[in-house]
Amino acid sequence: MTGTARGGSGAAGDGPLLLGVRHHGPGSARAVRAALDAARPRAVLIEGPPEADVLIPLAAEEDMRPPVALLAHAVDEPGRSAFWPLAEFSPEWVAIRWALEHDVPARFIDLPATHTLAWSKDMEGELGGGAGGGREGGVDTAGGGANSGTGAVAALRARPDAGHGAGADAGADATAGSDVEAETVAGSAVDVTPDTDRRAEADPAADSGGRPSADRSAMETDVRIDPLAVLAEAAGYDDPERWWEDVVEHRGVGEGDAFAPFLVLEEAMGALREAYGSGGHDRDLVREAYMRLQVRAAQREFGDAVAVVCGAWHVPALRQKTAVAADRSLVKGLPKVKTDMTWVPWTYRRLARVSGYGAGIDSPGWYGHLFAVPDRPVERWMTKVAGLLRGEDRIVSSAHVIEAVRLAETLAAMRGRPLPGLGETTDAVRAVMCEGSDVPLALVHDRLVVGDVLGEVPQAAPAVPLQRDLDRIQRRLRFKPEALERELELDLRKETDAGRSRLLHRLRLLGVAWGEPVASRGSTGTFRETWRLRWEPELAVRVAEAGVWGTTVLAAATAKAEADAVAAQALADVTGLAERCLLAELPQALPVVMQVLADRAALDTDVGHLAQALPALVRSLRYGDVRGTDTGALAGVAAGLAERIFVGLPPACAALDADAAEEMRRHVDAVHGAVGLLGDAPAPDHRDLRGRWHSVLRVLSVRDTVPGVVRGRAVRLLLDDGELGQEEAARLMGLVLSPGTPPGDAAAWIEGFVGGGSGGGMLLVHDERLLGLVDSWLTGVPAEAFTDVLPLLRRTFSAYEPGVRRTLGELVRRGPGERGSVTAAGSGIPGFAADLDPGRADAVLPVVRLLLGLDGPGGPGGVEEDIDNDLVGVAG
Repeated sequence: MTGTARGGSGAAGDGPLLLGVRHHGPGSARAVRAALDAARPRAVLIEGPPEADVLIPLAAEEDMRPPVALLAHAVDEPGRSAFWPLAEFSPEWVAIRWALEHDVPARFIDLPATHTLAWSKDMEGELGGGAGGGREGGVDTAGGGANSGTGAVAALRARPDAGHGAGADAGADATAGSDVEAETVAGSAVDVTPDTDRRAEADPAADSGGRPSADRSAMETDVRIDPLAVLAEAAGYDDPERWWEDVVEHRGVGEGDAFAPFLVLEEAMGALREAYGSGGHDRDLVREAYMRLQVRAAQREFGDAVAVVCGAWHVPALRQKTAVAADRSLVKGLPKVKTDMTWVPWTYRRLARVSGYGAGIDSPGWYGHLFAVPDRPVERWMTKVAGLLRGEDRIVSSAHVIEAVRLAETLAAMRGRPLPGLGETTDAVRAVMCEGSDVPLALVHDRLVVGDVLGEVPQAAPAVPLQRDLDRIQRRLRFKPEALERELELDLRKETDAGRSRLLHRLRLLGVAWGEPVASRGSTGTFRETWRLRWEPELAVRVAEAGVWGTTVLAAATAKAEADAVAAQALADVTGLAERCLLAELPQALPVVMQVLADRAALDTDVGHLAQALPALVRSLRYGDVRGTDTGALAGVAAGLAERIFVGLPPACAALDADAAEEMRRHVDAVHGAVGLLGDAPAPDHRDLRGRWHSVLRVLSVRDTVPGVVRGRAVRLLLDDGELGQEEAARLMGLVLSPGTPPGDAAAWIEGFVGGGSGGGMLLVHDERLLGLVDSWLTGVPAEAFTDVLPLLRRTFSAYEPGVRRTLGELVRRGPGERGSVTAAGSGIPGFAADLDPGRADAVLPVVRLLLGLDGPGGPGGVEEDIDNDLVGVAG
């Protein structure tokens, strides 16, 4: 391949073939493939970190399925990392695959990741970001994760063009020095934005283009808003994305025209850079200097038969003739950090800008469709949409598909577009298949326009030992990570499900949040768990970070649990950690955690802290039955905590304000539930815990210094446990609701007794004496005090179910003189009266006996009964 040969096809003179692309653009990807087929270069150079050269052959493996990403992380600080995502429609991926298929060397030529990560560390000090800083120009810095919003990422998001549509260069950072552009990392769909510097904003005289500083500053501001807007406006478009689709994405590559798109784009970028310069961003100049050095080295080895695939913005700089010494001086003395690199799976959602850390494109699923289909993309897209909607039980026929295609084509013609784009197809789907509703359209956007595709990498890819062990466990448990969020029900009585539960709990201890436990809808038994699962690409970084704790999941989780126990500040944190150790089945970590727990519990005298710690500790006792864990030591510590709470709770409840009283009420509820569980299997040295707890509640219920909300709750708990008769409960309520009690205190007592979701509404429904007391007290509250107690009452009764509130209203409507009247009861809601209705009760007895198996020849008394399953009388 010579410059003359390429010149006949429109290439720009002698030298390497420079293919300026839009990252993650299917049009650019198709054009790159056509240009490489036409030019047949002897080497392919690609914008990316050179450390990944050894990983390029893995792209030819059968198990490698994009989207994938190159992951670089600092060896000594794995959380300091950077991603270079690649999809099947990424020009870089197409170039890599072409080189492997044609046995042509492929190399990355961008600034090495060893400098990129070191620069990102320096940026934390410049921008005020800490160790948890977020993405900086596409780099996921230490511990920041994909979605952190501190440091440079906040400035990046504040910038108008930092994610504009599919074509914004999210990698071009507007912050000082954050030039780690790595467009394949930040995922700019087009690398056409000059990396500007805050120093350029502060110093308008910084003019590298020779123009007056005032004019230059104004022009730079326009480009920073949206670089493609300049070209689109020149072409008469008001939407740069529409312009790009019309001139590139919807344009086929004709025969003999393989190089034309790159010539036009290079000319346009050259004009932009001539007008706007580099924006004073020194680090962008350093990257381009390094790329020029790599291109020269390839030319010495292969001649001019070299193809370079890079962001279009860099093409004029790579074409520029500069001295080798000048380029070397720019890259000399750069900071370094020891780096490892590998392939990791990526997802379409992470390519989408809407998902936080991504590639700056809104519609990766649509782009993948455009790149993959051989012909008739609109018809095939509408067929996909119809299949999705029919799978969701929506009525969509082939006629809908035909009409949607016709409408999309008509809209494109009316809007002056060569082919229907995503906007036209979306409008057609909304009108024809969704009947104008955005609800099913949102499903189409989520499942198809964005997509749930999760890439795969081969087992031969480098990985830390912990990742290897995790992969082995996942294969053994048949537990494959998926990008689509789903719920998984686990039955811990099954070996495979128990293993999956252990793995998820251990990963959570390590900070790898693959799954989140949620409440089980079908069962409340301790043998069942429900998890919400979704695998995110950033979890590969978390696994690398967790590798410092051990080489296997079990060893790492054990070491991490022990370290967390020693470092925990609050007693509740240690008890929660003990519970997590039991769930994760970490027998080696549990003794350390229990020792720390015993030491902290002996020194902590705050009843609130003890009350917070006890429930998690007692819950852990339940797991011994299902998981086979010895919880004897745990029971002793829990019982000791309960004893100390019993002693300290009454004095701790004195002289509390409203907020502290409400918090103490929650502690009383939590301790009551914990004692109920602990009383089923008490420790050998701690007998009759329930009895002593009931004594504490009796003290709380009658002590005047205890806030009303706590006294009311104590009476309610005693009543529910059968330790207090209804007559006594009514007497205590009557005393509290007497005229001598301040209305505010009485309202607080009522809130404690029947408030919240504790079933207090049903108590009032079934005990009309209590309801009468509340009704009489409420009607007697003075007008000047009613406004003060109204918020408490509203909070109390608003928590009831609508049916309970309606029933209480019916009962109150009858009036106090009619509550015991059967006649009055018949005029209101059936079934509510002072006395039992024997007829209604007898009507259900046959069904109850049938369900309990008490009838038949073997039933009580050996008397056969003719069971009538007729329930007609039940509702009478």
